[in-house]
Amino acid sequence: MEPASIACVVWFWRDSLIPLFDTSTPLAALRGELRAAVDRVLDSGRYILGPEVSAFEQELAAYCGAAHAVGVANGTDAITIALRAMGVGPGDEVVVPSFTFYASAEAIPPTGATPLFCDIDPETYCVTAETVRAALTPRTKAVIAVHLFGNVAPVSEIQALGVPVLEDAAQAAGSTGAAGRPGALGTVATFSFFPSKNLGCFGDGGAITTGEAEIAERVRTLRFHGSHDKVTYELLGYNSRLDELQAAILRVQLPHLDAWADGRRQAGRHYEDAGLGELITLPRAVDGASPAWHLYVVAHPEAQRLEGALAAADIGHKAYYRTPVHRQAAMREWGADVELPATEQAARTHLAIPMSPVLTREQVDEVVAAMATAE
Repeated sequence: MEPASIACVVWFWRDSLIPLFDTSTPLAALRGELRAAVDRVLDSGRYILGPEVSAFEQELAAYCGAAHAVGVANGTDAITIALRAMGVGPGDEVVVPSFTFYASAEAIPPTGATPLFCDIDPETYCVTAETVRAALTPRTKAVIAVHLFGNVAPVSEIQALGVPVLEDAAQAAGSTGAAGRPGALGTVATFSFFPSKNLGCFGDGGAITTGEAEIAERVRTLRFHGSHDKVTYELLGYNSRLDELQAAILRVQLPHLDAWADGRRQAGRHYEDAGLGELITLPRAVDGASPAWHLYVVAHPEAQRLEGALAAADIGHKAYYRTPVHRQAAMREWGADVELPATEQAARTHLAIPMSPVLTREQVDEVVAAMATAE
């Protein structure tokens, strides 16, 4: 009988004939290694901030090309802690796109800072130097550049505006940009290892990478109640630590991330070769980027028709951000008067369709055929 922790994650996303995500097939060949990793942690009796976390932090930093990586409990905590480590606090402002997962903006107010919503490029779904520049004020302390859907935002162009950049790389593990991998492009970067991510653990998990030793040390202090030694407390911190089990599971998967990323890119090429672009608008990579598509998000003026056709064919799909963040009730204080035309357009027209490292041309042909029946 299989361990419940592994079986739960392996089968969780398989709810359609062609699922939106397929997390089971890539992991099938790794079950022996995963079980061994879990047993290794059980045998050690170390569950919090032990050798697995330390080793994963070193391996992740090396993979990204960053000097430092620090594991935390989840991707949302990662953003809040990273911002505070960058010196963001009360009275400051942080520019963030509205077309993103809610956590990108939700993580800002707990620092005491104010979110400033900016628009996106409607073809890449990423922020640009121009959309960020339009939102900057003298109080802007940082910019959150979201590598949305696995695309890679133009971080160097945004940094040239003179404001530190936090990369929200939650959806971009395995992608590459013109200047390197997400995680080493800005002042600091944050990752989520939610199970459906390109690199996912078997629960919640996150990490922060940076090239600056001072920021990394502040992150380590903040994730552990603001303390270095559990005796002296220098800051008001958090209880936010990546645990040993999740780190061990991530260590098994990290060496396979590039191969999985190539599979995602191949799936994107399958869609192009199958003629999907004749029916709808395909996502466009940022110049110089090679996205490992976490989500393959297409656009159509009548996206609901596509949803109906895919549902009828039992094909996974999802509209993620029909209501952009600045229109959410909890963000009314900061977003009520903001006008973001490209964001509103993307919210109306986007639709995620199946994407995984093992999506076959035959499956893609089925998806395209179903979308062709939309009326």
